[in-house]
Amino acid sequence: MVSEELAEIEGQISDIFRALSNGFQKLEKIKDSNRQSRQLEELTDKMRECKRLIKEYDRELKDADYKNDPDTSKMLNEKKQSMIKELNSYVALKKQYATNLENKRVDLFEGPAEGFAEENVLLASNMTNQQLIDHGNHMMDETDQAIDRAKKVVHETVEVGTETAAALKAQTEQMSRIVNELDSIHFSIKKASQLVKEIGRQVATDRCIMALLFLIVMGVIAIIIVKVRCFAFHFVIWFGF
Repeated sequence: MVSEELAEIEGQISDIFRALSNGFQKLEKIKDSNRQSRQLEELTDKMRECKRLIKEYDRELKDADYKNDPDTSKMLNEKKQSMIKELNSYVALKKQYATNLENKRVDLFEGPAEGFAEENVLLASNMTNQQLIDHGNHMMDETDQAIDRAKKVVHETVEVGTETAAALKAQTEQMSRIVNELDSIHFSIKKASQLVKEIGRQVATDRCIMALLFLIVMGVIAIIIVKVRCFAFHFVIWFGF
């Protein structure tokens, strides 16, 4: 039999999967890049929440494993693997959309190159051979300088990107540790709450037992008193007091 905690977590995960499915269907209809980016961020947040719930589902499953029979344990583990597989499919879909969005942004920086060839033909028709050679050498020098500047910018960009990636990796690991600690705290609080409820029920049961015992003792005392009075009454009658 599946516990209430597992059933509740499974219901929450199913709700998130439905929201992800509807969100990606909506994303296909969005044409604006900014709106697509915001939609992807919302879907990413939902996937993070789904990952947290699957971790909690796994902890609950391990905690209740000794209570379940082998068939139930196998069914629950297969269900967990199915949820992980479905989440991974949404993660892959998110990466695909993110890549397409990034490619669109790169295309925005590429401008048309029309008109340059025609302009160069007009300039060349008015130059002598020496002027053409000098102009070609000058253009080659400018091209070399532009390449050197581009190499420098690329090198600096790579360095900044490497530093940024390292900082982001450290922050991501720190956030992951914080999230795991919060999950553990949430799980501990939930277990403590369940333990308090069980203790409360046990105390209430003990009080009922004590009250029942008290009533039994009082009944026994009352019977003894009645018996003593009857004995005294008969004693008086027998001996004429």
